[in-house]
Amino acid sequence: MSQPPSPAELAEHVHDHHHSDVSGGWLRAAVFGAMDGLVTNIALVAGVGGGGADRNVIILTGTAGLVAGAFSMALGEFASVGTQNEAVASEVAVEREEIRRHPRAEEAELAGMYRQMGLTRATAAAMAREVHANPELAVKVHVAQELGVDVDEQPSPWLAAISSFLCFAVGGAVPLVPFLLGSSSLLLGLLVGAAGLFVVGALTARFTSRGRLLSGLRQLGFGAIAAGATYLVGMLIGVGVTG
Repeated sequence: MSQPPSPAELAEHVHDHHHSDVSGGWLRAAVFGAMDGLVTNIALVAGVGGGGADRNVIILTGTAGLVAGAFSMALGEFASVGTQNEAVASEVAVEREEIRRHPRAEEAELAGMYRQMGLTRATAAAMAREVHANPELAVKVHVAQELGVDVDEQPSPWLAAISSFLCFAVGGAVPLVPFLLGSSSLLLGLLVGAAGLFVVGALTARFTSRGRLLSGLRQLGFGAIAAGATYLVGMLIGVGVTG
């Protein structure tokens, strides 16, 4: 039998053992909100600018897009996360009822899952028996094993909505900054938006295994595709209207 870890080893483990949030809560909402805000308003600025709109129209369009998009993202995140939590709660209720009605069958099912993980039959049976000695623990373990969900770590719909709203608003404001400061240069606005896309993309690399440069360039590429498409549309419609 191996020796138990020393207090120093335990302290070092606690310090090093950290995982990023991958539950689909605030992090996902914040990242998507910032990216959507940037891409949406960069595309809007490119579209109306490509159509020949002046600085005031660009500011009006960008501000309207920022407000509408922020509320849309927030409401969507709230509904999405809330629905997901309700679905999990429904499955928890189903599992709780199954354990109540068929406790031995559910215990055998859990033991089978443990055996599939590589445990011996005796160890798997003992673990399943101990888990089922506490019905609420049995519900949590079954839900975690069968659905891959931790019932105690569900994301908050309010936190997701607020994160999405704020990050979309911040991202959407970036390409408008030069115009708000008095510039009328479409190119400058797009360059500032591009810099914002690259920075946010690089920041997301902290939560993934992808390098910062690659992450930044990927997001920059996505934004360039959207801006290029709307710029062409703006040019075609603007020429058609003025002609």
